[in-house]
Amino acid sequence: MAYDPGAIDATLAAAVGDEPALIAELREAFLDSTQRALAALTLAETGDAWTAGAWRLKGLAASFGAVRLMAVADEAAAMPAGDLAMLRKLKRAVERL
Repeated sequence: MAYDPGAIDATLAAAVGDEPALIAELREAFLDSTQRALAALTLAETGDAWTAGAWRLKGLAASFGAVRLMAVADEAAAMPAGDLAMLRKLKRAVERL
């Protein structure tokens, strides 16, 4: 799967036009949301909470065109709650945004 570092900005520009300040604000809100979703996954104690958190992260990624994060979050949904290797993989995917 290809990684396009400009996909998020392109998605935002398509939604709001040529408004660099608004794009930057929305991008920051997206990154904050991904951090909260990762925190929820880290704290998930049940399989249901883990799966819901992974789907939340996948939906968030899909909304902003973050294809790689979307794929990793989808993969995470099938893993057991608290899978440390998957959490590391998710964190790397978020860091690449």
